[in-house]
Amino acid sequence: MINFHYENDFLLEDESLFSDWISRVASSENHTVGDINYIFCDDAYLLNLNQQYLDHDTLTDIISFDYTEGEILHGDIFISTERVRENASTFEVSFEKELQRVMVHGILHYCGYKDKSEEESAEMRLKENEKLKMFHVER
Repeated sequence: MINFHYENDFLLEDESLFSDWISRVASSENHTVGDINYIFCDDAYLLNLNQQYLDHDTLTDIISFDYTEGEILHGDIFISTERVRENASTFEVSFEKELQRVMVHGILHYCGYKDKSEEESAEMRLKENEKLKMFHVER
């Protein structure tokens, strides 16, 4: 089950649309959705998590805690909507498109994709683009 939680004033317009998409993304990678929580927050909230759990003192757009068991995806995905908005401006894309990219990025990590090296980052970006195309596919 995919759940959405809000620690700031942001709200997804259609949670079921996003849940369906994330489930289809997981299926396309031969995984199934278990318990996944998306927590939308601000920069300060995510910075606190980054400092407390990862010992990083930097702003970021996403932190994911992966509890996946085998092929069943479980985890908590924290997203700073402030950072997403700023990155959207920097990359000259819409907030909605950047939010989708970050949301699917967390799921792809749960599916085993990494982004530490240049090669891994390039593969992650290809996968993100592939999965973004699935967002508006008619059901």
